[in-house]
Amino acid sequence: MARAVWGVDSAARVTEQLFYCVKNELGYPKFWGRYLTDVPNVSDGLTKQEITLLRNYGVHVLPLYNAFRQATGFSNGQVAARNAAFHARRLGIPKNKVLFANIEDFFAVDAAWIRAWVETLYPTGYRPGLYADPTKGDFTKAYCEAVQQQNKVAAQTIIWSSAPRPGTTSEQRAPKYAPASPNCKANVWAWQYGRDAQSCPVDTNLADRRLLEFLY
Repeated sequence: MARAVWGVDSAARVTEQLFYCVKNELGYPKFWGRYLTDVPNVSDGLTKQEITLLRNYGVHVLPLYNAFRQATGFSNGQVAARNAAFHARRLGIPKNKVLFANIEDFFAVDAAWIRAWVETLYPTGYRPGLYADPTKGDFTKAYCEAVQQQNKVAAQTIIWSSAPRPGTTSEQRAPKYAPASPNCKANVWAWQYGRDAQSCPVDTNLADRRLLEFLY
């Protein structure tokens, strides 16, 4: 694989101050992960002003949808996908960009929800993504079942792996790209290798260069 690109994600809104903290303390991110909606006590919702700020600095926006607390049931997956697409359109994110569902390792998750996320996003023109830990919880089992049931899941989905987690680093000290992957066909194109950097309130990530064309 070509050299991986370095980036960050944050629950907090991106301001000039936060951007310069990251640039000066950690490195120049190629992408910045942000949540599509406000979730009280969890995340600030992405704004059009933030998108403009990041894009003016040449930073790609990685959109993440987290307004759900479990990932079970086909109809719930459909609702989540429709809501994610709605917020992406509201923010002016163009089609053929990936929208990641934020599946924490303590969430209940099943194959039906994953299939619904993929099958419902597909006709909207957005690309389905899943942020998850393939080593903990129910994600790998649910994802691989979904792949068996629907080939489109493996073909279309981009996975952002949150394991292993050796810890946050500057861009210069980032580890070799080695994310955990489900034990079935999967495009693991991003890796959150460290959470909660001490110098700035961000997590640190690496991504396969191919991901950039699917980020805004």
